[in-house]
Amino acid sequence: MIIVLMGVTGTGKSTIGRALAESLGWTFLDADEFHSPANIEKMKTGIPLSDLDRKPWLEDLRAAVHNSVARNESAVLACSALKESYRQFLLRDNDAKLVYLKGDYGLIKERLRNRRDHYMNPDLLDSQIQTLEEPADCLEIDVSAEPLEIVDIIRKHLNS
Repeated sequence: MIIVLMGVTGTGKSTIGRALAESLGWTFLDADEFHSPANIEKMKTGIPLSDLDRKPWLEDLRAAVHNSVARNESAVLACSALKESYRQFLLRDNDAKLVYLKGDYGLIKERLRNRRDHYMNPDLLDSQIQTLEEPADCLEIDVSAEPLEIVDIIRKHLNS
């Protein structure tokens, strides 16, 4: 099984994803680690990525998901997956559960202002919100809760 934690920057995808994967004994895949140096540089300088920029990144992520599935290995993928077309491309033919991490704009903006050691320019939040196509029919979680509380919510949902 693959669990995809999706949402805009600053919702805690990586933090929650690491904790969830650890609690389940699963592999953790962080989409941030799959970006090319050129994409990282664009984001550092506040330039939003285009679909063309994202294409090789999505292909690499899909291959990583496919490899996990082929090895019969469960994984948690932390990935913005902002558009429905991205989600369909990533998850096609895979046993996957989508978890949408959603939060109040002010809370997310504050988190981004306080975040250190990450290449994502906080000014890109608005462009991510404009790009976001909210998913239907998935587990949606408010990120105002503590990360371990969110992990518990996801685990309870998986067991039901």
